[in-house]
Amino acid sequence: MKTVAFHNLGCKVNAYEMEVMQQKFTDSGYVIVPFDSIADIYVINTCSVTNIADRKSRQMLHRAKKTNPESVVIAAGCYSQTDTEGATGDDAVDIIIGNNRKTEIVKILKEYLKNRADNTDIQTDSPLADKPAYKSVEVDDLSVPVSYEESGIVGSNERTRVDIKIQDGCDQFCSYCIIPYARGRARSRDRRSVIEEVKKLADKGFKEIVLTGIHLSSYGIDLMENSSGRKLNYNTIASGADFTNEELIRVIEDVSHIEGIRRVRLGSLEPRVITEDFLRALSANESVCPHFHLSLQSGCDATLKRMNRHYTTDEYYEKVRLIREFFELPAITTDIITGFPGEDEAEFMQTVEFVRKVKFYDTHIFKYSRRKGTVADTLPGQNTEAVKALRSDVLIDICDKNREEFIRAHLGRECEVLTEEETDTASGTVLTGHTRDYIPAVIRKTGEITPGDIVVCKAADVLDGKLVMLESEQDMR
Repeated sequence: MKTVAFHNLGCKVNAYEMEVMQQKFTDSGYVIVPFDSIADIYVINTCSVTNIADRKSRQMLHRAKKTNPESVVIAAGCYSQTDTEGATGDDAVDIIIGNNRKTEIVKILKEYLKNRADNTDIQTDSPLADKPAYKSVEVDDLSVPVSYEESGIVGSNERTRVDIKIQDGCDQFCSYCIIPYARGRARSRDRRSVIEEVKKLADKGFKEIVLTGIHLSSYGIDLMENSSGRKLNYNTIASGADFTNEELIRVIEDVSHIEGIRRVRLGSLEPRVITEDFLRALSANESVCPHFHLSLQSGCDATLKRMNRHYTTDEYYEKVRLIREFFELPAITTDIITGFPGEDEAEFMQTVEFVRKVKFYDTHIFKYSRRKGTVADTLPGQNTEAVKALRSDVLIDICDKNREEFIRAHLGRECEVLTEEETDTASGTVLTGHTRDYIPAVIRKTGEITPGDIVVCKAADVLDGKLVMLESEQDMR
């Protein structure tokens, strides 16, 4: 039997799409093996969010070919789409597949193998046909709008939480970001398709659904039309102060009402989607987790403007205040970029003070990565790597303290924990999992509690960033 190995780089959307590709291969009779083993086929689901991601993608492609020089190496995903020419000229790569062709991966592989066996080139009418023989290049012209690519999966029984991709693409064009050029314009998955997949996952025992997308806040907008029959655009609608995304609320409610689903968690949102009506609807839904990832990127208005972000720090803080008004002790997490072009010490200190003011539960700190083809690449005032690293360290220290403070605020409280793994320790068997606000928790195993159960117990201590829970007989399976 043919074997295939996978390696994923990048975001939750990429992780979801890798599972889709894995299922396509297993349905076709392939056996999945570890990436570091000898395999007939290697699939690297690449990322291009930073220069480092590009480099890692190339490294993994070369590692695969080195492990088995006779294998077929497939470069799929964002790096393949944004640097198709580079991937085509790479001797380690045999097949190049863009993001919108991942569901066709087995078909593309079969065509490639047939053409190679026939000793003919692939795509003789392609402008890339003069590249090395036996290359298959399947990418899209993302300047042309495309429809959402349906690719539903049915997850394994090994986990209790699963990501569901309901949206792809982005129309925001932040000045530092290459992703719109890798993923194309914003497009949404049909709500009925989402419901159908979640029902199948619920039947397999999954209790928590994470709704994800490249720009989740715009979900459903492209499926709507104005009175003239023209498709609506998120930026136009969201320019109003009171915009509430009813389509996003609707899909959240539909998923939460599916039998067996106990939790609905949201992926990254942008501040403009946070309104009183939006939060009122979510807070009334017992399945919605009080965990909001609001992308910030900078705590300085001048920097935000150069980034082409569509809010100010005052507007962002008002959204945080609203969330805390509707939810008790919600987890608010974010992303921040340090060393953006033109960010001097004064601008950076504004970000520092803003982070201290907001007190995020968790923060992903990124050093600005210069990306060819983006507006930020041409901006003056490019900072050195040393400056970026120093500023990153300052923010990480502050954010670590904020995280510890947030976790300790739960001591003495009863928390609902979805158990995920069972581990034997010197002091006995313990179950690990996460609270509704995504704090990792440890519970001493008692009675019939097993991974996948939801239990309510009291937070007694904090150890290594985890809540240590008192034993409880309250089982909420």
